[in-house]
Amino acid sequence: MASMLLNTMWSGSVRPSRAVWLGARSLSMTAQLQAQVQTKSKKTLARPGVKNIVLVEGVRTPFLLSGTTYADLMPHDLARAALQGLLHRTGLPKDAVDYIIYGTVIQEVKTSNVAREAALGAGFSDKIPAHTVTMACISSNQAMTSAVGLIAAGQCDSVVAGGVEFMSDVPIRHSRKMRKTMLSLNRAKTLGQRLSLIGSIRLAHLSPELPAVAEFSTAETMGHSADRLAAAFGVSRIEQDEFAVRSHTLAKQAQDAGLLQDVISFKVPGRDIVSKDNGIRPSSMEQMGKLKPAFVKPHGTVTAANSSFLTDGASAALIMSEEKALAMGYKPKAYLRDFVYVSQDPKDQLLLGPTYGTPKVLERAGLTMSDIDVFEFHEAFAGQIMANMKALDSDWFGQTYLGRKSKVGAPPMEKFNLWGGSLSLGHPFGATGCRLVTTVAHRLQKEGGQYGLVAACAAGGQGHAMVIEAYPQ
Repeated sequence: MASMLLNTMWSGSVRPSRAVWLGARSLSMTAQLQAQVQTKSKKTLARPGVKNIVLVEGVRTPFLLSGTTYADLMPHDLARAALQGLLHRTGLPKDAVDYIIYGTVIQEVKTSNVAREAALGAGFSDKIPAHTVTMACISSNQAMTSAVGLIAAGQCDSVVAGGVEFMSDVPIRHSRKMRKTMLSLNRAKTLGQRLSLIGSIRLAHLSPELPAVAEFSTAETMGHSADRLAAAFGVSRIEQDEFAVRSHTLAKQAQDAGLLQDVISFKVPGRDIVSKDNGIRPSSMEQMGKLKPAFVKPHGTVTAANSSFLTDGASAALIMSEEKALAMGYKPKAYLRDFVYVSQDPKDQLLLGPTYGTPKVLERAGLTMSDIDVFEFHEAFAGQIMANMKALDSDWFGQTYLGRKSKVGAPPMEKFNLWGGSLSLGHPFGATGCRLVTTVAHRLQKEGGQYGLVAACAAGGQGHAMVIEAYPQ
């Protein structure tokens, strides 16, 4: 979320670099990996007496830089578009859902329960309950696992979960003193009381309050935390820039190859049809190197180019019990298996959610890192990703903080975020989780793998990880 401070996006020319070569090499490894994983004989994670829960379909609007084509909309407009896209893609009857859950972070005050407003706007039956959750950058992860919980508990058979974020028009409040004065004015009974209150207003009262860009508990922006974390793990500026170039290069290749199947076309009222993410901008290391530090100045390593950018977008996923999905004639994409939420020190370990969540979810599933065929980690900052990689690959960190005898091990790059990530595709805070899960399902199908792992960090020092199993083809 700290990229809220980055109100500009760099632009660069497409020129080859070592990071581009790394990206191309990653894609060239896909065919080899596919051959390898198809020859493996892995057990399913299905358990006797435990209901199988499946991802039937996942979609999203194109993720756009804030202030561009979506600028005149509202959050529920994007969420409605995602829901309508899901209905169109699946042919789902509008009364065949038991519950709808949406995640969001910075809420529009007029639609505080955006799940309900979007559902009604999309034409879902008004008999379907809907609620909104918030858990920073893992809000739609929470929406999806809440859906899993409802189905596992026997409360529902079919749930739509998703998320939305709209940074083009965030709520800006009057100052607290001005709000108190205005509320008092509303209660004033005489002209004299009103005049006295109006006379108490000072120029300073008119200063607006923007949405917080800092951790409430530490008063530190996430960008500062990312810079300190990168320094603590010895992540250089070059490493961060190379990873960012890799993300944009792989995203552009995936987009051009038609691999981003979850993206739906959306006719923006009064404007053009949008069908592609518009933040994908492959660049060169030379161009990347020209940017100045965005947070810790002048010696920091986090820049606008190696951070995720302000993004508008929405996502939606249809989650069902396997029995219900098959009865309705659907072919699921993947099983949603084990998941965990983690929480740690919000100052020094704010962005280490993947490091804490990964070993816990693998242990729950009875798997090891080598069993995972597809990794999709949320890319808040390139420095955050590289710091997590180094933490996972550190015996000292594993022993000191994870209570392990040795390191967890870092995901191999030839399996990691091969279709780009939040740095390039965009990061609408409340919507990214569904994108991660849907991408894993699609990559497992494309690459012939069996197990995928999603991991993400979030504000407050929290994190999430989930194991996903490919549905038999």
